[in-house]
Amino acid sequence: MAVILNIEASTEVCSVALSESGEVFFNRISEKELTHAQVLAPFVEEAISTADSRAMKIDAVALSCGPGSYTGLRIASSTAKGVCYGREIPLIALPTTKIMAVPVLFRDDLPDDALLCPMIDARRNEVYATIYDRALNVCVETRAEVVTEESFLDVLDKHPVYFFGNGAEKCRSIITHKNAHFLDKYKNPLAKWMMPLAERAWLDEKFEDAAYFEPFYLKNFVATKSKDLLKMQ
Repeated sequence: MAVILNIEASTEVCSVALSESGEVFFNRISEKELTHAQVLAPFVEEAISTADSRAMKIDAVALSCGPGSYTGLRIASSTAKGVCYGREIPLIALPTTKIMAVPVLFRDDLPDDALLCPMIDARRNEVYATIYDRALNVCVETRAEVVTEESFLDVLDKHPVYFFGNGAEKCRSIITHKNAHFLDKYKNPLAKWMMPLAERAWLDEKFEDAAYFEPFYLKNFVATKSKDLLKMQ
């Protein structure tokens, strides 16, 4: 199996991991806000040195591609592209919300028909959310949601939905449907959780063109919403 350098910097937490054959053998995490520019490059350099010291060739870079913080994604994207260019290896892009859902799948208390809803915090009552089934198939595409009592009713009426992420806590008192469940853990995505998704992408050869790749910034939602409003006028 390939050796993959995993980079996650879409939220206030910044992390880097190296994985091979279903195992993570290097993992660094910084939970200090506004330090991505200071810590990401040293983490990546340490990861590369670790691989080199073991005579292990890094085969690909996996990047958490958003939605998320503009600054964090920009720094991570530039770093990932630099490694890809320098080592002539492919780039793998993984949706941030999908990465957030990975550790929840290891719980043994989820019903078979459960849906997972990772939420990324935005201003006031707004979050950015995706809904997945237990096979991580997308049931509801990533969207900006101003959370009200009516939010996600179409799926809550049919399935138990597990909400988590750094945007979920503020929704707990608003979404009170009997099928709504809130998980206190899993607040931010981490590079070590990227491993199974990155390895699957490697096997399926789902690579990005590093020259033209851009992350999915939160501002993209604003642009999309503005275009929709113009169409309605």
